[in-house]
Amino acid sequence: MTAPSLADYKSPRSWLTLGIFLVVVIGVGALIGTQSVPGAWYEGLTKPPFNPPNWIFGPVWFTLYVMIAVAGWRIWMIAPGSGAMKLWFAQMAVNWVWSPIWFIGQMLWPAFAVIVVLLALIVAFIVAARRHDAIAAWLFAPYLAWVSFASVLNLSIALLN
Repeated sequence: MTAPSLADYKSPRSWLTLGIFLVVVIGVGALIGTQSVPGAWYEGLTKPPFNPPNWIFGPVWFTLYVMIAVAGWRIWMIAPGSGAMKLWFAQMAVNWVWSPIWFIGQMLWPAFAVIVVLLALIVAFIVAARRHDAIAAWLFAPYLAWVSFASVLNLSIALLN
């Protein structure tokens, strides 16, 4: 596949597509976040000493969602029907189901199973995206790091409770 030129990324169609990716990823993430906020149940859980303060999650996820959207947009511009794009959609769906399982369902172990699947999909996307666009793959590196940390945190909380 031939990578899009800089002019391709500057076209009105490209900017519109990027806008759609950003609105959907950030919008759905924010909607889920507002519907599955930590409450008394979460506050009552025993947490490991490395548990970050609650205020950190919003800014981190906003930043990650921007990077996730841009990575998806870049692959969409190059190879919209590719395996990488299918993996992008799959990881997005799995990402969005974790919070309701954890915060609304209060199901620690099923949430851990979901986050392990998410980790596998993130790694698979990085591998697949690299073939098309190294930047899109690298945009997932902080996401992989954060979800790896979140997996350890999820497991720790499940074990402690």
